[in-house]
Amino acid sequence: MLGFVTDPTGTGGLRLTDDLPEPDPAAGEVVVEVRAYAINHDEVNLIARRPDGWRPGQDVAGVVVRAAADGTGPAEGSRVVCYLDWEGWAERAAVPVRRLALLDNAVSFEQSAALPIAGITALRALRVGGAVLGRNVLITAATGGVGQFAVQLAVAAGARVTALVSGPTRVAEARDLGAHHVLTNLEADDLGPFHVVLDGVGGDLVAQAIRRMAPGGKLAWFGNVGGPARLELGDFFRHAQAWNAQIVGFISPVPEETLGEDLAILADLVADGRLRPLVGLVLDWTKTPQAFEAMAQHSFRGKAVLTT
Repeated sequence: MLGFVTDPTGTGGLRLTDDLPEPDPAAGEVVVEVRAYAINHDEVNLIARRPDGWRPGQDVAGVVVRAAADGTGPAEGSRVVCYLDWEGWAERAAVPVRRLALLDNAVSFEQSAALPIAGITALRALRVGGAVLGRNVLITAATGGVGQFAVQLAVAAGARVTALVSGPTRVAEARDLGAHHVLTNLEADDLGPFHVVLDGVGGDLVAQAIRRMAPGGKLAWFGNVGGPARLELGDFFRHAQAWNAQIVGFISPVPEETLGEDLAILADLVADGRLRPLVGLVLDWTKTPQAFEAMAQHSFRGKAVLTT
């Protein structure tokens, strides 16, 4: 079977090989023929940490070619989207039933492959803030892989959404996602107060966001591309007087048992037009290393998807 393994001598630390074993599913797993998968920033770190023969691949969409032996899950021929820990960048993959959701025919494999990690992170991070109807929500990196979903989900939930983007060229895109206000920095003293903050950047932005939060507000912190954050107690009572605001270190795959349910929510929102995945790059799956190069160069926006 064809698939990618890590190899420090290969381009981007990857090598396409033709000798992978066929999936050997457990009783509660189906075998999926992979039609598309997406890549994620953190997979660069996973590849570097596991350089010799590890099989990457988390965001997968495809068709069930073998139903689960225990009778659970979808039938053969079903179109599905899957959230895996590994082994997704191959012709076929074994997938636990609890980690997949059925796809409406209106949802393409390319769209659905963009959903698992980024979409689940956005959905569950937004839930940290509870009911957001009428609330002020700040979303950093708002046109990135997670941010694009977070903005759309928050708008759909009735929040007043402020999007923070990296520069003027991304302002129009954030507005197109539905953001009510778009910023390129958090320097103004009159911003907020924000009841909920979703931050995938870290660094100095964490303290800047805290200073502009409402009393008792919650910040879900799920990314750290901006480096370490430095906080002082005074950050919680400057500007917006963010008394007792909370920072939640957010790990999106937990709980695992409901990953399939949440994937189904996202897929249904795509099917009825309320959620639009931004897929900025589509390549043949043999060009996966090149997709990582394009991501490192910021040559596209949204998600990169590889098709088999």
